[in-house]
Amino acid sequence: MSADYRVHGCVAVITLNNPPVNGLGLATRSAIVDAIKQARADDAVKAIIVTGAGKAFSGGADIKEFNSPKALAEPTLFSVIDAVENAGKPVIAAIHAICMGGGLELALGCHYRIAASGAQIALPEVKLGLLPGAGGTQRLPRVVGLELALDMIVSGAPVASEKLARTALFDAVVKSGDDLLTQALAFAEKIADVRPLPKVREKEVAKSVDDPNHEAFLQLSRNKVEAMAGPFPAPLKCVDALAAAVTLDFEDGLKFERAQFMQLIQSSESKALRHAFFAERLTGKIPDLALDTPTRAIRQAGVIGAGTMGAAIAMNFANAGIPVILLETRQEALDKGLATLRKNYEATMKKGKLTQQQFDQRLALIQGTLSYDDIASADIVIEAVFEDMGVKQSVFKKLDQVMKPGAILASNTSTLDLNRIASVTKRSQDVIGTHFFSPANVMKLLEIVRGEKTGKDVLATTLALSKKLKKIGVVSGVCDGFIGNRMIEQYSRQAGFLLEEGCLPQQVDRAVEQFGFAMGPFRMGDLAGNDIGWAIRKRRRIASPQISYPKTADLLCEMGRFGQKTGAGWYDYQAGDRTPHPSELVDAMIVLHSADTGVTRRQISDLEIVERLVYALVNEGARILEEGIALRASDIDIVYLYGYGFPLQRGGPMFYADSVGLTKVLALIEQYALGRHGEAWTPAPLLKKLAEEKKTFNAP
Repeated sequence: MSADYRVHGCVAVITLNNPPVNGLGLATRSAIVDAIKQARADDAVKAIIVTGAGKAFSGGADIKEFNSPKALAEPTLFSVIDAVENAGKPVIAAIHAICMGGGLELALGCHYRIAASGAQIALPEVKLGLLPGAGGTQRLPRVVGLELALDMIVSGAPVASEKLARTALFDAVVKSGDDLLTQALAFAEKIADVRPLPKVREKEVAKSVDDPNHEAFLQLSRNKVEAMAGPFPAPLKCVDALAAAVTLDFEDGLKFERAQFMQLIQSSESKALRHAFFAERLTGKIPDLALDTPTRAIRQAGVIGAGTMGAAIAMNFANAGIPVILLETRQEALDKGLATLRKNYEATMKKGKLTQQQFDQRLALIQGTLSYDDIASADIVIEAVFEDMGVKQSVFKKLDQVMKPGAILASNTSTLDLNRIASVTKRSQDVIGTHFFSPANVMKLLEIVRGEKTGKDVLATTLALSKKLKKIGVVSGVCDGFIGNRMIEQYSRQAGFLLEEGCLPQQVDRAVEQFGFAMGPFRMGDLAGNDIGWAIRKRRRIASPQISYPKTADLLCEMGRFGQKTGAGWYDYQAGDRTPHPSELVDAMIVLHSADTGVTRRQISDLEIVERLVYALVNEGARILEEGIALRASDIDIVYLYGYGFPLQRGGPMFYADSVGLTKVLALIEQYALGRHGEAWTPAPLLKKLAEEKKTFNAP
């Protein structure tokens, strides 16, 4: 059973009991219907309360059943709501903590609703590329009005119950400190004999507070939603479904809502969003890491290096309420780093996203120092110095000497061998990689690099810390570049080869951005700093002389064009303006280089640009997966969605390849292997195997 049934006097109480958020899976739905039948059959029962156990009323659909036949098996949520609505006795929803999605639709099917203060109320289906599919778009506007319903459904954002207290959604909001069930029982006894039973479906829709002309309001809403929806169809379909609540009778509105829902659930955008939703939740599941693995307390942190990355990393700790000490070797560099993070906080405050009190509190948590002795008592220290093995090893030797026993020693390295870094210490079990993405105070991804001797408690602690810092932690094994930068090398190589063969930077960037990337490879290089990639290529050419690299990026750096920080990179920039302007100087350099190397430039289609860049990622991702560097294909997708601006509507490179079909992807890779730089296109064995077997990377 996933619902408990008890009778209190003349009131039956049905308590949803499907931890952690009382998801409305098949067992729970069946239990509700059975309990309603039991209450109807008991003449002593005059009213029914539906409530939730634990930390939620209901979070909606049971995610364990998502995309499975159980999700549509009888009794469906429609059937449950029908049983509640036609119970013949008043049914009261007693709501606390979380009431979202199908949970709110169930509550809307009840005759009355009582909520605890602070309960979070939402219909968040749009975040999965869907719309509420069990009457949410038809019932919610009947109790809160068209305008508020549209805001809630199109945004998917939760609203606190007390903010909805004056609407017809709730018959009462219980003040903090009062017992919800006690209040619900008293209410149930009071209305037990009231007839007829009120049904939300029978209410009229309150059109709009500000604009009584609902047609004009809906058209204005469509225009606004279309401007913000981007490639996702669900927000506009939400508006259409809400319009149906106004223009159609209830049953026809339900049919319209259901038709829109079924269209959306088959859309590529919704499939991608649902994939990302589940993929994000899988990242913390490490096969050999037990759920009860002990973690270390993180009460104080240290960061080595007050550059752009180090200062931003320090902000993450302060934002989470953890005191942090920022260490530099020179006072000038320390002052610059502290000034940078202060400026970042001031910019956030000007946008209204930070109060003066929060500003003061966060700055107070960040201290600067020039002495290693001042960080010796930190529970974790993160090294964020120049990406050079010798420099990093010297820092870790010093940390090994000064840090207290049990402190976690973390490196922000983006490419280097973590095992070599750990080898200079006497505590390799305490060493882990924490690769933040720039800007570190904004980007959600944290690549957690597990060394061959990293302790399980250190890994568990770092995963827990990533959540506290509001990051998505993805675990990677050790290799040159880990998951993200190892793949981006192949992407960047192809971008460079395209320049040599006939493209210019703006064409490549435009094609990739039209595909959906947040930023093309050359704009990305200018933002990150072209000198960083230059240093990595120099190192890799020594380590792997058999690998060919495009020369245009080196020629650019030899010109001193390192990107936005120097005011010139692949593009020209004006002072105080990050807008990229095509550079005649760079374009001429590219064309001349093609001539010098005997390459006849050709017209290259946007389709070829996208295929070469994206499938270069996929092919290398397959190698990473086969080698066990990434635990699962969905982890690779999360790295690219949240670290590299891969289009969310395409679900990540591995999911996108699955959706295209691995047989087709392999055929294109083999085709490109016949062209110039064909050695870069050797198909990954795992890709060939899966294509031949008609399987996918993300198969269950």
